[in-house]
Amino acid sequence: MEDNKNSGKAVRSGFWYVISNVLIRAVGILTAPIYTRLLTTAETGYANNFNNYVSIFSVITCLCLIYSVGRAKLDFKEDFDGFLSSIQTLSSGFGMLILILIMIFCPAEGMLQFPRIVVFMLFAYLTLYPSIDYMQYSYRFAYRYKENIAISVFITVTTVILTILLILFAPLEKGTAKILGTVIPGAAVAIWCYLNILRKGKTLYNKKYWLYALKIGLPMIPHGLALILLSRIDVTMISNLCNFSDVGLYTSGYTIGTLLMFVTNAVGQAWLPWFNERLYEGDHEAIRQKNKILMAAGCIMTVLFIAAAPEAVKLLFAKSYHPAMWVVPPVALGTLCQYFYTNYVNAELFQKKTFYIAANSILAALINIGLNAYYIPRYGYIAAAYTTLAGYFILMVLHFLCTRFLLKMKIYADGLYFVMVILSCGAGIAITFLYEMVVLRLALTAALAMILAIIRKRDIIRAIQYIRNR
Repeated sequence: MEDNKNSGKAVRSGFWYVISNVLIRAVGILTAPIYTRLLTTAETGYANNFNNYVSIFSVITCLCLIYSVGRAKLDFKEDFDGFLSSIQTLSSGFGMLILILIMIFCPAEGMLQFPRIVVFMLFAYLTLYPSIDYMQYSYRFAYRYKENIAISVFITVTTVILTILLILFAPLEKGTAKILGTVIPGAAVAIWCYLNILRKGKTLYNKKYWLYALKIGLPMIPHGLALILLSRIDVTMISNLCNFSDVGLYTSGYTIGTLLMFVTNAVGQAWLPWFNERLYEGDHEAIRQKNKILMAAGCIMTVLFIAAAPEAVKLLFAKSYHPAMWVVPPVALGTLCQYFYTNYVNAELFQKKTFYIAANSILAALINIGLNAYYIPRYGYIAAAYTTLAGYFILMVLHFLCTRFLLKMKIYADGLYFVMVILSCGAGIAITFLYEMVVLRLALTAALAMILAIIRKRDIIRAIQYIRNR
């Protein structure tokens, strides 16, 4: 009975996470033309550079303690709030130490291509922001999706409104105004989360909790840096080996290709708490059966998405950007591989074997660099999309090997998963040969969708009834 109750909560959470993520992403797409009209390309690049540094340095300043939260929810059931409060102090204290050291050694003219005041904002923001992750994770594992989504929606909406107001009316350089528009709402919510976690947990220091979180989190730092390298080194290498026009085409196609990630990430967010609970109880069969449905749905969505990619590119970009459509299929398939290998990462996290996760990510990143160095000079920027797919597929293989043979865990239908991924990759790449034949491609896609709808009719009817009831 409890399993059915939690399963229903997970489904409900997953549905609303998907809806909210799609809406938030839609806001980003709809506001992009506004920003491009208010900012020059240099001002946009200035602000985006700040965001890139946030992504890179956050891996270090937060000590990756967030990865310990899922298992801690099970290991410290009686004092989970105290655990969160304790590790929050640890990460914010370390972030403050980094901030102080940076400001001591930061020259008067600034660093990282930013003036000193922007450098201060960067590291102050990094000190506060992890509290939002801690709060959202606590909501996620309690299936409190409404509060979780409310935080994301509030930050998104207030960021857009404040950014536009600052750009239009603040006596600031516009690139800096855009940075402030991002930092202020996030920092305000982070302070609110910090105080609430502290109020509920009432714990500043607990040696046991700190050592527990550090043991899981520290090995994830090289993992996080390797993933950043894996996802961004291709742009750097294209700019060095090709030209900036190719960079623009590649990044535009990459943006479209990763759109499905907002759906798969939302599903993963809802799945993880239920997965941890079932694995803790040793109910592998329930995990296997439900996970197969999620993975099959991911494959179907990816193939249909690839089929519609040329129309998406033509709708969102000017004609000069249309060649970016060829980047979309391999990038979307790489996203699918991520969706699959996250299952194995979840198992590794459950067993607290984060060293394996880090080692796999580093190895995949190094292989990706080697593939880029060989293929980009020979085949151009499109080759980078296929090396990205190869990198994520290799990651899937590595995580499978670790989970199955090093951790001795057989949770999933592994053979079926590899068949599903390989067939999806074959179908996705085959569809690219029909990109120039619009009518035939769309007709075949419609036929495939109809066949799938007939085969899964019962599941679709149940889903519609479920949504209507909610």
